[in-house]
Amino acid sequence: YTYIQSRFYRAPEIILGIPYTPAIDIWSFGCILVELFTGMLISVIEINFDQLDCDKLSCYPIFPGENEQEQLAMIMEVIDLPPNHVLEQGTRKKLFFDSKGVPRTVSTKSLKKRRPASRPLGQILRTTDQNFIDFIRRCFEWDPVERLTPEEGLRHPWIIETKLTQRTSRESRNKYRTKKDENISTVNADSC
Repeated sequence: YTYIQSRFYRAPEIILGIPYTPAIDIWSFGCILVELFTGMLISVIEINFDQLDCDKLSCYPIFPGENEQEQLAMIMEVIDLPPNHVLEQGTRKKLFFDSKGVPRTVSTKSLKKRRPASRPLGQILRTTDQNFIDFIRRCFEWDPVERLTPEEGLRHPWIIETKLTQRTSRESRNKYRTKKDENISTVNADSC
């Protein structure tokens, strides 16, 4: 196919012209988790991105490039340059990098220069939760082979920690409900 994935959620292997695998879905999943975590879902239909300064507002999607060149530049801002072994596989790499592997200058409407590794992931997420930052970082691996798999994701400390927190919270709610029900039964029995 020539059009794979919506641009804001598009894995770099699609942009670079590298054969793709289901790992592209993990990339998209990471993008969606960032939006859900930050609570700043933005509908493209409802907002004019030309008039929005995403850097000032820390708005999301995390990579809202206006074209594939800016998309890749935004990815590099967060996760740095792709490793050479990934770049070498790209049939479209010459569109984005010169012969030395240096990113080509991107022309955008905002005229903002984007520098690799200039936007730390923890700062974008506005969290100190290292397990969550690591989970997202693993979703955003350049090399699809190194990217988090669904199986690894289920065993990741952030997921395990979240499951335990939910279980403890659910158990606490159930104890509260049981105690509340006992109190109501006692009150009803006393009033008879």
